[in-house]
Amino acid sequence: MNKIVCITGMPGAGKSSVADYFVSKGYGFLRFGQITLDELKKRKLTLNEKNERKIREEIRKRYGMAAYAILNYPKINKLLTTGNVVGDGLYSWPEYKFLKGKFKNRLILVAVYAPPKLRYERISKRIMPKNDKDLRHRPFSKKDVESRDWAQIENLQQGGPIAMADFTIVNTKGKSYFLKQIKTIYKEIEINN
Repeated sequence: MNKIVCITGMPGAGKSSVADYFVSKGYGFLRFGQITLDELKKRKLTLNEKNERKIREEIRKRYGMAAYAILNYPKINKLLTTGNVVGDGLYSWPEYKFLKGKFKNRLILVAVYAPPKLRYERISKRIMPKNDKDLRHRPFSKKDVESRDWAQIENLQQGGPIAMADFTIVNTKGKSYFLKQIKTIYKEIEINN
């Protein structure tokens, strides 16, 4: 039976890099927060944290705190019909509970951790590639990331999914160490699930 691997972690921890590795191994892909960015483009709003937050809050007000899991649920099911799936950016405790209720043991949660100072440095130095149509690699100021951190912890209860992760990657050293952890977890998931 096909599985869904969801990646959780704070902004700049390395979630997208982990998701990209699973995609390179044939997993279907979805990004939970793409809903926000698509709405931002649809409304022709400027790409910034203030506008993103406005849309995220509108969506959660309308659909509840599990909104991104609920809205992505049909896409997840469709992708699961053809193989395993990786979901980039599961944030809230209600999202986790919703998906765990739907997928039980087929849901595997991977947390990616890096300390705030390192994450803020990484994000502020990002240069968004021109071909990044989904806006996955957009830069933020330290102030914006710090604000987003607090909002995700306080408003979304993001500590819950991080604490409940089946696997945790510590992204504080070089790329080779980071990749080694990803490969080890990928192999374990493939063998045991």
